[in-house]
Amino acid sequence: MQKGIAILGSTGSIGRQALDVIALHPDRFRVEVLTAQRNAGLLVEQALVLQPNAVVIADERLYPVVQEGLAGTHVKVYTGQKALQDVVTMDGVDMVLTALVGFAGLYPTLAAIRARKPIALANKETLVVAGAIVTQEALAHRVPIYPVDSEHSAIFQCLAGEAGNPIEKLILTASGGPFRGKTRADLAQVTREQALKHPNWAMGAKITIDSSTLMNKGLEVIEARWLFDVAPEQIEVVVHPQSIIHSMVQFADGSVKAQLGLPDMKLPIQYALAYPDRLPTPWPRAGWQQMADLTFQAPDLETFRCLHLAYEALKAGGNAPCVLNAANEVAVDLFLKDQISYLGIADLVEEALAQTPFAPNPTLEELGAADAEVRQRFGR
Repeated sequence: MQKGIAILGSTGSIGRQALDVIALHPDRFRVEVLTAQRNAGLLVEQALVLQPNAVVIADERLYPVVQEGLAGTHVKVYTGQKALQDVVTMDGVDMVLTALVGFAGLYPTLAAIRARKPIALANKETLVVAGAIVTQEALAHRVPIYPVDSEHSAIFQCLAGEAGNPIEKLILTASGGPFRGKTRADLAQVTREQALKHPNWAMGAKITIDSSTLMNKGLEVIEARWLFDVAPEQIEVVVHPQSIIHSMVQFADGSVKAQLGLPDMKLPIQYALAYPDRLPTPWPRAGWQQMADLTFQAPDLETFRCLHLAYEALKAGGNAPCVLNAANEVAVDLFLKDQISYLGIADLVEEALAQTPFAPNPTLEELGAADAEVRQRFGR
């Protein structure tokens, strides 16, 4: 049976790779919904080829462009943030891949869960911002959340067949980004171009910057806490520059399981879409010669303070992870616009955590208010 897939963020890196996966297996998947924030041209191009039931261009100013581009087709065209929440509930949607960047992914993901649509989650901020709420909703509606991040997919794969076996530790691997081994003094003059050169992964600008500061790993730590229901102290980060081991699980008996493979996001995307099946692929395989020199080291939390701040926010709980996420989104945007320094990213996040009132048990509305407050206070 074909699964009808809604891809939220089809013009981004994850969305485009998901379309490559779907094209490999037309007997298993069909594209039901495509959405984009602003890339109207690529959205129209994708829709003309794939003929989905509906598309959404979130930026309402671009609605006429998409409408005109798809005139004469059967494709329904919608616009606005509310439309993102509406299209995921359509009858033809069997699974929702949330590949939106940042806080924007939260409300469509919740709408999909409430409509009992299985989630392939590539938007880590959804669980960072509102992990307690999202996981409670998923449990109440009996909706599975399949992780798409390579690290969380690795853990998910390692846990297959281990139901009931106690987890001692989750070990998230990190490449270390382009500045592994650098000191704070080295990072003082980092440019936008330098930070966007990741050694192993091809990703969007925001996640590439997050990888370089290790904030991406901090967000993954918070996400892992909710995906796998473990305590913060059970999640360890290890720098593994080769990006062959994508993450590991240590069990109560001391044994460790790891998932290995070449750095390619299409594999975890396909695993989430096809679960529990493993579908054949034509992609390159890792050879043992590539695994002869795998290395590991502890992260430098003094130089890469964003990872430390993420752990602190997770331990604090409440709205702290939401504040952390909003502040980081603002800081990365300012850095990409050359309005703050590279080291200023962590400074801004730390300042936001210190200045934003703490709420121990926030509602969804209170999380939205905290997010808005941070963006208003620190954005430029």
